[in-house]
Formats: sequence, C-alpha cells, structure tokens
Amino acid sequence: MSHKIKTLSEYFQEYQKSIDQPEQFWGQIAENFRWKKPWDKVLSWDFEGPSVKWFENAKLNLTENIFERQLPNLGEKTAIIWEPNDPKEAERRISYSELYELTCQFSNALESQGIQKGDRVIIYMPMVPEAAIAMLACARVGAVHSVVFAGFSSTALADRINDCQAKMVLTSDGNFRGAKNIAVKAVVDEALERTDCIEKVIVYQRTKEEVTMKAGRDVWWHEVIENESRSHAAASLDAEDLLFILYTSGSTGKPKGVVHTTAGYMVYSHYSFSNVFQYNQDDVYWCTADVGWITGHSYIVYGPLLEGATTLMFEGVPTYPHAGRFWEIVDKYKVNQFYTAPTAIRALQAYGLEPLEPYSLDSLKVIGSVGEPINEEAWHWYHDHIGKGKCPLVDTWWQTETGGIMISPLAGITPNKPAHASLPLPGIQPIIVDAEGEELKGNNVEGNLCIKFPWPSILRTTYGDHKRCKETYFSAYPGLYFTGDGVKRDHDGYLRILGRVDDVINVSGHRMGTAEVENAINEHPKVIESAVVGYPHDIKGQGIYAYAICDMEDNTQEELILQIKDTVRKIIGPIAKPDAVQIVPGLPKTRSGKIMRRILRKVASRDISNMGDTSTLLNPEIVDQIIKGAGL
Repeated sequence: MSHKIKTLSEYFQEYQKSIDQPEQFWGQIAENFRWKKPWDKVLSWDFEGPSVKWFENAKLNLTENIFERQLPNLGEKTAIIWEPNDPKEAERRISYSELYELTCQFSNALESQGIQKGDRVIIYMPMVPEAAIAMLACARVGAVHSVVFAGFSSTALADRINDCQAKMVLTSDGNFRGAKNIAVKAVVDEALERTDCIEKVIVYQRTKEEVTMKAGRDVWWHEVIENESRSHAAASLDAEDLLFILYTSGSTGKPKGVVHTTAGYMVYSHYSFSNVFQYNQDDVYWCTADVGWITGHSYIVYGPLLEGATTLMFEGVPTYPHAGRFWEIVDKYKVNQFYTAPTAIRALQAYGLEPLEPYSLDSLKVIGSVGEPINEEAWHWYHDHIGKGKCPLVDTWWQTETGGIMISPLAGITPNKPAHASLPLPGIQPIIVDAEGEELKGNNVEGNLCIKFPWPSILRTTYGDHKRCKETYFSAYPGLYFTGDGVKRDHDGYLRILGRVDDVINVSGHRMGTAEVENAINEHPKVIESAVVGYPHDIKGQGIYAYAICDMEDNTQEELILQIKDTVRKIIGPIAKPDAVQIVPGLPKTRSGKIMRRILRKVASRDISNMGDTSTLLNPEIVDQIIKGAGL
C-alpha cells in the first residue's frame, strides 16, 4: 500500500499535514483498506470523558484486510516462518493462502464450540503459529481476544479471566522454553479453580506430555478442527467494536484491561509498521517479542500481515542452545529487519563478541529496539556489532495503551542519534509539561511526556472500568493523555525518553506496578508490610528491590527472603520475582503515612551520597538502619 514515506523532507511534509488536517490525513490512508461500509465521520473526540471514536459507523473485518484484500497477489507468499525452540526440530512456513484456510477452519471451530461475536477468549499459548491463528480467528468471528503471556502464574491468569468474564481459554499441553518444559495446561487447570465463567478449554498439543482433560470442558485443538470447513464468511464489525483486551500492570495492584478497537488499530498498526521499518515486499522481518505483549500483537501479527509481510515467529530464548542463537536465525532466514528489546541486547552483550563470530548478519537492513529506553552503551554495541555500523537503528517508544509506535526514527530516513527515540510519527502530537501541567516549549527542556491529540490506535477504555481509564491517563493533566514517562527534548528537537515517573518499574521491557508486587509479597503470612522500588540493573534495565517488615519468629532472614521471592513467583510469575529482598525494622514514612520511596530507591541503587531532607519523616532514625542493613 502507498503512504510510505521515502525522504526526510517528505516526513516533515506528511507530519505537518497530519497536524493541520488530521481527519483528512487519516481518511486518505484508511481509503486503502477494504470496508464493508464507509465511515460517516473520521474522528470525534474529547479527552475529558475520555471518548474517542475513529471512522465512525464504518463496517469492516480486519482479517479481510489481511486475506481477501491481499490473496489475489500474495496467496503463495510466505506469511509466517516459525522457528522452534529446539533447532533440531523442523521449521514451518505458512503461506498467506494456508494461513487464510487455517484461520477460517479455526473460526468455524470457535463457533461450533459456542463462541459468538463479542465473547471474550483468553489465549495462553506458546509462541507457535496457532497463537497467531487463534488471534486472527477471534478477529474473524468478532470475538474479543485477550492474550496472556504464558509465563504468568495461575493467580494472574485467573484475575484476567475474571476481569473480562471470558468464556473460553485457548492453551497448550505444555511449552518448550530453552532447556525447560513448562506444564501450561496444569496452570490453566489451577486458574480455573478460581473462576466460574469458562465454558470451554481448547488444548493445542505441543509437548505431548500427559495432561488432565476435564470431560465436557476440555477439548483437543486437532479434534475440534478435524471436520471444519476451510472457508468462513467474516463477521461484519463496527469500527469501534472491541478487537482485543490486553492487561497491563498499573500503579495500583489490579491489572488493567487496555481496550483496543478494530478500525483505528488496524489503520495505525499497519501505517506505523510500514513506515518505521521501511518494509519492502521481498523482505523477511523478525520481531523477537512474545504475542503475550502488545509488541507481539502489533509487530508480529497485525502490522506485518496487513502489509503482506513475511513475519518470523521464534518459540525459544536468545541463549538456547547457545548464545549465538539469534544470529544463527538471522543468517538462516536472511532476516532484513530485526526488532528486539534492550534487555536481550544487554544479555547478549555480556557474552562478548565470540558468539557472533560464526555469523555474517549481512542480510540485515534495519535493527530496532523496543520496550524501554535503550542505554547508550547497549545502543552502540547493537549498532556496531549487529548492524555493522551500516543499519539504521529504530529506537521505538510506545506503550500497550498507544497500540503502535509513537516516537521513532523512520529507518534510513531520520538521522540516528544514540539512545534518542527522535521524532514523532505523523499524527502524533507530543507535548512536554512541567509538574503543574504548563507546556515547556522550545528545545533543551525536560519534563513529563503527554500527547495532546488522539491517534487512531489510542486505547478507548480500561475494560469494565472507564473511571480508571480517566484517572490513570487523562486526569493528571486535564485535556492531555499522560504517558507516565519523563522526556527530554534536546537542542535538535529530538526526544529522549527518560523512563517512568510513576510507581511502575520497567523490568526487561515489561511494566510491573509496584503495588502489584507489594500485594503479592504481603500475601506471605510473616510479612507485615512491604515496599517495592526499581533500581538500575545491568541486564534488565530495572530490577525489583523489595523491603519487607516481617515477623521473624521461627525463621531466619535467609529462609524468609527465599519464601518471599517464591510467593511473588507463584502469585504473579517469574518475571515479577524480586532481584533483592531486604528485611527491615521499619519503612521511612511521612507524617501522613506515605512511604518516602525516593530514600528506598537511593538505598537500592547503592547511592546514599545525598539523601535529601529526611526531617519531615515520622521516623528519621529508620533511614540509618535501612542503610546499615543494606551493607552501605
């Protein structure tokens, strides 16, 4: 499809047009898609509500824009390349025609198992093509999918099922992940003991291990598709019908279900993919994310497939069976665009250059970074040793809530600057404000990053709790969407993201609410109170440091620390397990009872040079005890 920007001057022209005439700009882009009924109005919005509607009253089905729109030209083209966890297992290549048939077949299976338009379906699966097929089939029948990363615990899974009152879970018997074999179905069974809304569980056979199948509820994937037709008429959906819910951690304990709707998300995920990565029709594109995160939704499945791209799905981890696995895959499939997280880059950097030696990497044209701000050292290592100094590095800033990339260089068009997300994409209107919400104009300013105008893939609400959506994103600075990130605009007008300014920790590119981790720690019977902060971590970007006041009777510190870590692992999942736990006699609190987290952050960062004013504390003497307990 056209609308791909080719030069820097064209970027500035398009950007200006998108600001001056946003409705006309997006209307022209949307005309390239297939609609069952055109829209009455491109946009109506109000950030007070908040209420945002794009392509109002249009009717469409997103999967028709992947399949029916493109099959005449792309039927035989490879849509998905799947590389398994174990390199000895055969890869799979699925053409657009095959993907269409598999999607239709599974759409029919969903309907025969009782799924109707509007029903919520949980996907808790390994990185296999069937996870993408499940998403596409939900979109085709008009069901709302909610993918849950298959590393989350049964408690976290149950919370998400209950929040959206899902009717079905799609899962697997087990997952292969590096040297591990994870019993996934057992986690689902445990979660379902705490839910009462699930009617069916469809189980994909991956590891062939023995699982318990509950009669009347659990069915095998291969059996439900056996007699289903490979054609299916796509449901007609309204532009603002829900496409998916994706849960994200917040600064309060309960995960929030971010809602994305059909038309705007389709238009923006495609537009941003095409422009940021500068994809060309014969390219092989690889994003290393999991489909359980927004990156997997927008830039493994929807964006690339709407572009007619060949998208690579990898089941495994970067270091299995050796630290050169990523680079082996790049060479094996002649990957042209490679998109990964700073955490993976830093982890591989720690192995030195030896794992790179057997590989040429000369197919790479674009390398990208996602999930958190990339530090300069990792940026240079990635640029010099993976991109060989010749590939543009797209350092992308965006969020689950934004649906697509918001600020990023366009590959080969925007001049690169290390660790800078650089310039906003057309249609994105960032604004920097101070703590009072006053706009900081001009260059060389630093403040809080807000967006002042809607874009097509902006979240519409948090599922079942619109008030929370308003409070979280639209109330700190009325009339603006607040991202929760700090930002600096340099002398060239380039934006550099400085990380979270709220109580959210960015661990390996995944947001963890401190309250969510604290709630899990407090479940331990010996924990009286806890506080969690982020601290700089060489690999993960931020690590989780927990302070806990405990009842020490009958336990040693070492035993309690191990038990606390294990409690978090069981309640949320391994990703949230604290890197450090310090047992403390008390927490530094203000007279109004608020925990003074900046002090805890300083201790966790092992930087106690300037503790600031502690005179307002109710218990200033506790600070010295915490410092001493940390061995500082």
